Amino acid sequence: MVEDKKKALQALKTSKGQIEGIIKMIEEGRYCVDISNQIIAAQSLLKKANMLILKQHLNHCVKNAFIHDSGEEKMEEVMGILEKLIDK
Repeated sequence: MVEDKKKALQALKTSKGQIEGIIKMIEEGRYCVDISNQIIAAQSLLKKANMLILKQHLNHCVKNAFIHDSGEEKMEEVMGILEKLIDK
């Protein structure tokens, strides 16, 4: 597994643990601001994982697609993802 994918996987596993902790916090009636801060931390990890996966995609799939003459299609895919990220 490539290093960026390993890092993305670790970020996702960590965010999974955070989300499970957030659910428990809500069930326990913990302070709303503390819950909100944990949600922000989980969102940050998800964004990090997404960027690592996109970096991996650009460095391998998109680069190889240009060699095999289907690079424009791959670029359109990436642009679609970036548009979704920017709109949020």
